[in-house]
Amino acid sequence: MTGTLPAREQAAQQGGGELRRALGFRDLVVYGLLFIAPMAPVGVFGALDARSHGAVALVYVAATVAMAFTAFSYAQMVRVVPQAGSVFAYARKGLGEGPGFVAGWMAMLDYLLIPAVAYLFAGIALEALVPSVGRWVWTALAVGVTTLLNLWGVRAAARVGFAVLALEIVVLLVFVVSAVVVLVRDGAQRGWLSPLTGDGTFSAAAVLGAVSVAVLSYLGFDAIAAFAEEVTGGSVRVARAVLFCLALAGVLFVAQTYLVALLQPVSSAELAAEPARQGSAFYDAVDVSVGGWLHDLVAVSKAVGAAFAALAGQAAAGRLLFAMARDRRLPRVLARAEAGVPRVALLVAAGVTLVAAVWAARRADGMDHLVSVVDIGALTAFVLLHASVVGWFAVRRGGGEPRWLRHVVVPVAGAAVLVAVIVSAAGSARAVGVVWLAVGLVVLTVQRARRGRGPG
Repeated sequence: MTGTLPAREQAAQQGGGELRRALGFRDLVVYGLLFIAPMAPVGVFGALDARSHGAVALVYVAATVAMAFTAFSYAQMVRVVPQAGSVFAYARKGLGEGPGFVAGWMAMLDYLLIPAVAYLFAGIALEALVPSVGRWVWTALAVGVTTLLNLWGVRAAARVGFAVLALEIVVLLVFVVSAVVVLVRDGAQRGWLSPLTGDGTFSAAAVLGAVSVAVLSYLGFDAIAAFAEEVTGGSVRVARAVLFCLALAGVLFVAQTYLVALLQPVSSAELAAEPARQGSAFYDAVDVSVGGWLHDLVAVSKAVGAAFAALAGQAAAGRLLFAMARDRRLPRVLARAEAGVPRVALLVAAGVTLVAAVWAARRADGMDHLVSVVDIGALTAFVLLHASVVGWFAVRRGGGEPRWLRHVVVPVAGAAVLVAVIVSAAGSARAVGVVWLAVGLVVLTVQRARRGRGPG
């Protein structure tokens, strides 16, 4: 009988589609690094430098460690549940249907809005290069082009994305070499250890507060797990890609923020006193120390890279919607797949992202509204991910006798770090997260009433 089949098989019988296995290890890393963007700190460097009292490289060291706990938990659960849906699927397995829905619901806030932020970054950068065209036009154009690539198929998008990622890496290398040459020739503007110790009074609280913003740069490595059903070679390959992508991103982030902090001609206190200078602080340091040519090169790379970061994010969002619909937690139409591509879910994700991105592009304060809320959903979902590891391995004993270090100590420590980061986040962001969670709980209650049984 149908009722005895796993939910995924039931969904398949009732019209849910299957995804095509076409991705290798390199493709996973490309998607992860595209979503993160190798030069993600460019836009937030000034704000982090000011908030951390100059210890900006230490902020990224701490953020990498904080995210490493999460990456390790992803690596544990992707082996247990090698399906699309990522944290939604893991929480269902480790905690039950209700917490699984909440995890997916909170992750949805992140997956749908982070691409909007990336599209807006692309629109702003392109408007700076071609001022005669409004940023909302560039933003909409970026959404259209990348959506077409996603509809074409995950493999085709990965190929184009690899070329874009290669461009970003080349630009980053040019920056690193240029910065090293300038530092050897002219010396540093700040103390050589200041990016790790601060250029004023060191404050652990200030560093932790900055970490709550810096984690935004990392959001996206987890999107790799959303492609678990489309990977050749099994879930072990996904787990390795998640860990490798995070480690590589951490090295790149720490290196570039360390170098640009040494080139920064103004102190962190001056940046804190003049918030208007924070957004362009990275570019200003490059202008003064290296020259305008590198400024333009970084701007072009940032524009193209941001658009393709959104491509990876949109692809992950589509797969999250697909997985939740296949489990009947969202409208069934979203569970359709054509030629192995979840096109309906992708189009819905693209539509939501387009509205959010264009709305923000047409408002002076649009970026502030988006950035303030995108990380809360992901961080909350990550806490449930850690709980899922404990729930599956230590409580349900799904993997046999638990290994207490990896199945209890690491996830509990990871959850504690994330809770500390959430507490340090802006009050407006926490408020939006609470409202979104409340709406999700209402939806869950309605679904439970319709089914006439508990969420399990």
